[in-house]
Amino acid sequence: LPQHLASLVSAAREEAQKSWQQLQAQRQEVLRLQEQLSRARQDGERWALALQRAQREALEREATRGAEQARQQELIRDMKGRLLELLREKDALWQKMEGIDTPMPSPAPHNAGLCTRCRKDFRLLSRRYSCSRLCQGKVCHTCSVDVGKQGRCCLLCYQQGHPQAT
Repeated sequence: LPQHLASLVSAAREEAQKSWQQLQAQRQEVLRLQEQLSRARQDGERWALALQRAQREALEREATRGAEQARQQELIRDMKGRLLELLREKDALWQKMEGIDTPMPSPAPHNAGLCTRCRKDFRLLSRRYSCSRLCQGKVCHTCSVDVGKQGRCCLLCYQQGHPQAT
C-alpha cells in the first residue's frame, strides 16, 4: 500500500507540476495580451488625436476657403460694376463721336516706309498696300479693307464710300 500511495503521490506531483507549468504559460500569455491591449489603446488614442487634428484643420481650411470665395465674389461684383461703367462711358463716347464728321484722308507722306494711318513700319512680314481710292496712300493690312477686284483701300476712303459701314 505504501508503494501504491507513493506512486499516487508521485503522479499527483507530476500532474501538479504540469498544471503549474500550464498556469505559468497562461500567465505569460495573459501578460503578452495585456501588453498588446495597452499598445492598441495607445494607438487608438494617437489615431483619435490625429483624427481630431485633421478635422480641426479641415474646418479651418473650409473657413479660409469660404472667406476667400466671398472675397472673390465681391471682386467679381466690383469688376462687373466697373465693366458696366466702362460700357456706359464707351456708349457715351460713341454717341459723341457720331456727330463728328469723318476727316478727309491725308495725302500720302513722302516716307513710303510707314503706314499712313497707324505709322507702322513696313517690314518683311508687314505688307504695304496702295489705297485704290482717293488718297493713294500706302497702308498696312490692318488699316485697309479688301474691295474685291479693285484691290484694297484705306479705312477712311472705304468709310467715305460706304457710310453705312461706320
